[in-house]
Amino acid sequence: MDQQLLEKMIREVMLSMAKGESVNTNTVTKTCGTTTKDDYPLSKKKADVVKSATGKKLDEFTMENVMNGTIGAADCRIAPETLEMQAQVAESVNRHSFARNLRRAAELIAIPDARILEIYNSLRPYRSTKAELLAIADELEGKYNAKVNAAFVREAAELYEKRDRLRKD
Repeated sequence: MDQQLLEKMIREVMLSMAKGESVNTNTVTKTCGTTTKDDYPLSKKKADVVKSATGKKLDEFTMENVMNGTIGAADCRIAPETLEMQAQVAESVNRHSFARNLRRAAELIAIPDARILEIYNSLRPYRSTKAELLAIADELEGKYNAKVNAAFVREAAELYEKRDRLRKD
């Protein structure tokens, strides 16, 4: 396999994975400016600011660094700031729902995978009471600063109540 192709694949994986810590959209805008469709693809046009969750820059993702252990699996996780830049690109082409999903993903980076799976199971119909869902929303907002996801869970609690999809004790 061609080394350049492999390096390109590694970069693409890094950009597509969503793990790490929470994002402050104001910090991203101050650091990178507003990102638009003209900045897409970020890996080419904003490579100097795109980084992994561990702070590695795109140019550090080389076959040599992978082979010598300088780049590991944790380095292949996207930074929430990169997801925010992608959300800004989506907004610049009027894909607001997609931008909202990217911001929700950026918030989830701070939450341990095991907890995300627990929350996912709690959101399935008939698995939780309204109080349990609202407690999850409070946890997301208070502990992880995941306001977009908290609003999503609160909305789910209301809809489940209206549609009689809550667990009955």
